[in-house]
Amino acid sequence: MTAFTVTLVLVVAAAGLLRWRRPAWYWLTFGVTFAALRVLIRYASVMDACGLTVPPSRWRLALARIADRPAPESRVPRILRLRPTRTGLVLRLKLRPGQDAFDVAAASDRLRHSFSMYGVTSREVRSGVVELRMTGYDVLKRVQMPAKADTRPMRVPVALREDGSVHYRDYRAVPHALTLGATESGKSVYQRNLVAGLAPMDVALVGIDCKQGVELFPLARRFSALADNPDTAAELLDALVDHMQGVYQLIRAEQRISVAVPDADIAADIWDLPEELRPVPVVVLVDEVAELALFANKEEEKRRDRIITALVRLAQLGRAAGIYLEICGQRFGSELGKGITMLRAQLTGRTAHRVNDETSANMAFGDISPDAVLAAIQIPAELRGVAIAGDATGGWHRIRAPHTSLRQAVNVCNKHADRTPELPVLEPFRPAVAAPSAPRVPLSKAAPVTA
Repeated sequence: MTAFTVTLVLVVAAAGLLRWRRPAWYWLTFGVTFAALRVLIRYASVMDACGLTVPPSRWRLALARIADRPAPESRVPRILRLRPTRTGLVLRLKLRPGQDAFDVAAASDRLRHSFSMYGVTSREVRSGVVELRMTGYDVLKRVQMPAKADTRPMRVPVALREDGSVHYRDYRAVPHALTLGATESGKSVYQRNLVAGLAPMDVALVGIDCKQGVELFPLARRFSALADNPDTAAELLDALVDHMQGVYQLIRAEQRISVAVPDADIAADIWDLPEELRPVPVVVLVDEVAELALFANKEEEKRRDRIITALVRLAQLGRAAGIYLEICGQRFGSELGKGITMLRAQLTGRTAHRVNDETSANMAFGDISPDAVLAAIQIPAELRGVAIAGDATGGWHRIRAPHTSLRQAVNVCNKHADRTPELPVLEPFRPAVAAPSAPRVPLSKAAPVTA
């Protein structure tokens, strides 16, 4: 065996081992080069086989007849750019006259097979320009968030999409959101990632956890207010409504409407106020909404109506006051009583983890996208954390949040505990954080055994 042959065998063995054990490393070392060559070599034939070509124009046919030359071939979309990424390739195409972005989207699965990629998704960048995002391996099998993310105020990277891009929870673009999921579907991990992402920001966190606080109270050092039962939750939501009214009074006082003030400088929400006057934004996390809507007697029914009314008011009016809702639950249907569907209509962002029935998926996406409903009910039980994320525009993505243990989330919240704002209206609901306890000492000491 020559040295070249031995080297080649070692390289092939290393590539095979990486592809099996570390697909991300394989992609960055070998896969991206092979994939780019496959796309460039097969491009014309694949587009023709997938029906993504247009016949030659009439003037080209006439010119070929006059010159007595063979008829020109069909034309394929022009490649504007081929860019490698850490998870795949991004191919930007310029469509020919007569082609539509829907044709490319409909052929995505055939393109995936023809280019030997793991997944292909398409989106229209602008009129006549389509971007294909191709992934070289299953990025949701072992989620690895990029080291650098495009973070902004009230914009949190919480998960990874199946096309390799980062899924952000942007509160200024989508103020309120609903997260559904069955037991052991990964809903709690998604919520922990959200809290851990918000902890370093200048934001007040308010939690309602009616499971006696087992999910949110370990993170109490970073929360400005917490409630662990429906009675406290009702009082807390009323206090938030009062806080919202006070913020609106501040905006009204600083609105600066006069003939001399340009339109862009007129304040309509807290983000238009000067930074020194701007109230701290508030994110309200409800761990299980059904516990707030269920009742067993008349008194509990009155409390339930009070809670739902306050949530609806916060959902309808809270955005301009910097109050954002993050509501989680296993089901969110009309069987929870009056006002529930009105509240759900205000929750623009929708995220559904694995659900137990199609009805639960319809509660999240039935009024948005039937395709998202079908994708949600197909999530297998063994893939905890995989979810379908969509919004009111009808677009949706398959996402998965990186696994974050409760201990990791607690460490992040403790690290940024000094950023917890103190709001006077929420002071009665501020969690009492005990000092670190001393090591446990047995009450009695066993006597040593003597012979």
